[in-house]
Amino acid sequence: MTPLPRGATDEGAQNVGMTLPPEYVCGLADGTAHQFGQWPNPKVPKFGAGVYTIWHSDGAFVYVGMSGRGISETTVPRNTPHGIYTRLHSHASGRRSGDQFCVYVADRFVLPMLTQEDIAAITSGRHQMDTYVRRYIHENLLYRYLIVQDGRTALAIEAAIKAGTWGRGRPILNP
Repeated sequence: MTPLPRGATDEGAQNVGMTLPPEYVCGLADGTAHQFGQWPNPKVPKFGAGVYTIWHSDGAFVYVGMSGRGISETTVPRNTPHGIYTRLHSHASGRRSGDQFCVYVADRFVLPMLTQEDIAAITSGRHQMDTYVRRYIHENLLYRYLIVQDGRTALAIEAAIKAGTWGRGRPILNP
């Protein structure tokens, strides 16, 4: 069994005191930022557990997430995408159904920008709210990601970042 980073627990949610290794902080805070507008990204593995941070183009830390909760070192890779790739793909789509990140973006960033004409177009069915969400994500948001050995580790890192223990603050949308 792969050990968790120092201070992590099996549950992942109790990691307020967890110290993240510098390479995790560097990669998720200052590493290469990828534009959602350039999705799909062939560099993101099609299978694997990971953690990702999402940033506004103005530098604000927006969101932290993880994927691959059920992946362990004994999990046999699938022939279809699973894990961090599918999660980032879902976020890039802008579809709110089944994607809490897209719901948060709609509520906190897109709704305040809509004009009365935009709202009328959405309520009449001429436009879809998800289209506005997708456009906002593609035009304004960037992501960084880190592939880890298993979902348990990804969950622990996500919890530590949400708690603000990494020295870069807490995310706007899911502190």
